[in-house]
Formats: sequence, structure tokens, C-alpha cells
Amino acid sequence: MIDRSPLDDPNTAAHAWRRYRKLMLRMLGMTLSVVALILLLLYRQGGGVSIHFYIAVGLGVGFSMLLMSALMGLVFLSNGTGHDASVDNRLPDKESD
Repeated sequence: MIDRSPLDDPNTAAHAWRRYRKLMLRMLGMTLSVVALILLLLYRQGGGVSIHFYIAVGLGVGFSMLLMSALMGLVFLSNGTGHDASVDNRLPDKESD
């Protein structure tokens, strides 16, 4: 029998998604801070580069950090709620030839 996931309970799921949104808001703040710091450092050291360089660096670093934090947040959500433990990992028996 497959165990029920704790995320099937609406109260547990609401709490888990609230934590996930809070984590993502914190990571958005951290990402914006890091992007601003990187752009400031590049501006101070760079000099003769195009504005397109700064846009590309800002978008690249920002997108990468937000994507990594979203995926890691989902891993923490899945493991922290016990959803991972409820998955049935047993493989079906092989039929002998």
C-alpha cells in the first residue's frame, strides 16, 4: 500500500507553501543585493564596456540565483514535509524467462 503524502493534508500543505514563499522572498532580496554588488564592482573596475554587458551580467546572475534557490527550496519543501518518505521506491519483480 502506498503511504499518503503529508502534503495531502490541506493544513500541512498550506504551512509548507507559506514557508516556501517566505524562503523565496528572502532569496529574492539576497539575489537583488548580490546583483547590485556585482554590478557596482564591475562598474568600478571595468570602465569601457557597453551597457548591454551590465544588463547581461545582471540578468544572468539574477536568473541563475533565483532558479537555484527555487529548486533547492522545492527539495527542502519535499523533504521537510515528509513527502519524500511516502514515495514507494520498490521496483516490480522481474519475470524470469
